[in-house]
Amino acid sequence: MLRRAAVAAVFVATCFGASRGAADDQMPSWKDGAAKKAIVSLVSRVTTPGPDLLPPPARIAVFDNDGTLWAEQPMYFQLMFSIERIKALAPAHPEWKQQEPFASLLRGDVAAAFASTPDPELKIAMASQAGLTIPEFEQSVREWFASARHPTTGRLLSEMVYQPMLEVLRYLRANGFRTYIVSGGGIEFMRVFAEQLYGIPPEQVVGSTNRLQFEMRGGKPAIVNAGEIAFTDDKGGKPVGIYLAIGRHPILAFGNSDGDLAMLQYTCDGAAPELCVYIHHTDAAREWAYDRTSKIGRLDKGLDEAKTRRWTVVDMKSDWKTVFGPRHDKAD
Repeated sequence: MLRRAAVAAVFVATCFGASRGAADDQMPSWKDGAAKKAIVSLVSRVTTPGPDLLPPPARIAVFDNDGTLWAEQPMYFQLMFSIERIKALAPAHPEWKQQEPFASLLRGDVAAAFASTPDPELKIAMASQAGLTIPEFEQSVREWFASARHPTTGRLLSEMVYQPMLEVLRYLRANGFRTYIVSGGGIEFMRVFAEQLYGIPPEQVVGSTNRLQFEMRGGKPAIVNAGEIAFTDDKGGKPVGIYLAIGRHPILAFGNSDGDLAMLQYTCDGAAPELCVYIHHTDAAREWAYDRTSKIGRLDKGLDEAKTRRWTVVDMKSDWKTVFGPRHDKAD
């Protein structure tokens, strides 16, 4: 009889994903406050036999990337990459010396480049990828990412990932969740490092996409970047991207800016169980403090809606024991 009970317990744990809650603490970088409890509570609800139990395929968690999984100040990391690519490609494009935003970039005046023309970031990103095959672009990202350092901290960009968020990702996956990146960043860019940094495979990355086309190059098939944007996975585009790429409704969403508001609204639509979480950058000592007036990662409308709808707001300064891990914190 005991043996049958043990077998039944193993069957339930295998099929439904037994909850590994607070007792087996897999989120040691989080303080034991309301934010951590909200995450553990949702996981417990959907993994414990009862009215809220969900099978693993329905346990979908979506995460913004910039400012949610890794830092985004003082500039989006993909933009840093694109600027370096423009400099490297400049000898083959003498016309850029008279064209903005490229002319200002090549003179080293980034501020002037951003003020010179509408949508300078998009133009820089598109020019940095145009004509490349997917493997060529991925290789250029891989080579840059291997040694790219943050302009303020001097650390490798791979060291600018939030340790508490890595723990959340692992905790969720240990409980049968599938974790997705849903970001305004380029899908071709993020797929290069997402699995290495976050344990999220390329097929679970949803992002802005360029117009791609099929060509035969040197007698071999290739997918080539046409240098035009096809889909922007930001703001209202995020729920659309989730529907198109995932095909299931998420029950858990993490963001940090107004660009993530629509994703959180879509996730927390009243069909419980569900949880929406905003990462609030409040730690000027270990990271940065910014919200309503920031040009990057502005959190204004989202902060108000989080209060109205009682979403979970993570106070980085108060809720996280560490930001980038003991070896990387600014305060060390």
